[in-house]
Amino acid sequence: MTHVEDELTSQPECWARAASQAAHHAKALPAPGERVAIVGCGTSYFMARAAAALREGAGQGETDAFAASEFPHGRRYDRVVALTRSGTTTEVLDLLGRLKGATRTTAVTADPDTPVRAAAGELAVLDFADERSVVQTRFATTALTLLRAHLGLHPDAAVTDARTALTEPLPEGLVECGQFTFLGRGWTVGLADEAGLKMREAALAWAEAYPAMEYRHGPISVSTRGTATWMLGEAPDGLAEQVRDTGALWIAGRLDPLAELVRVQRLAVAVAASRGLDPDTPRHLTRSVILAP
Repeated sequence: MTHVEDELTSQPECWARAASQAAHHAKALPAPGERVAIVGCGTSYFMARAAAALREGAGQGETDAFAASEFPHGRRYDRVVALTRSGTTTEVLDLLGRLKGATRTTAVTADPDTPVRAAAGELAVLDFADERSVVQTRFATTALTLLRAHLGLHPDAAVTDARTALTEPLPEGLVECGQFTFLGRGWTVGLADEAGLKMREAALAWAEAYPAMEYRHGPISVSTRGTATWMLGEAPDGLAEQVRDTGALWIAGRLDPLAELVRVQRLAVAVAASRGLDPDTPRHLTRSVILAP
């Protein structure tokens, strides 16, 4: 078993543990009414987008999400939350350093014994969700679960659905597809982007992601036999039929959207195996991007 397979299968337990710790981390996480930015890089950026949409949608306060390298320093926030598995990513550390003393900052990390301890004002440590694989799975979803639970939006069914996602067979013919499109709505747009990234990282697969309603505005033109379109969350009316009419394989999101992402992670590993690839060591990538001075 690869590291990523071992790590992705542990997600139900990681989620349950993170949800149980939400109250413990409450003082380090955004309070209702705060103006907040959530930042990250790569997978963590996509989780930040999902978390920001959830928080603002819940009426907890204006919440933006940015890639750490694209943070708008002309804006003022009550708190900036950085998602960083390694605690060593250059762009995140640079941003936290620049904000120090001017804006309250919190880092959600898997490894506190890294430079992020000194860079961030407060830490929420999820060391039980750390990973050996380059490809992120359980840390990302566990960090998002912590934030969902902090907002009171973590359903008990999510853990049950994650277990289902790990045991149900993948749809027939899905692994053999040559192109994958992932769709989301609201907070699941970030999950769709992350699903596409997992396929590109682990399996070198052609994968795209869009807001579901935008799919009709051009991207559907590439759908045909041998491609798959996967909806994370509830689909817009009529979209499933339109996709099937193209000849593409339609995958409905039946489970909690975060559990659907677990199914995609399994797909990425399966496609990698079918292509003779090692999903633990994707080409041109490292566990953390650390830039030389």
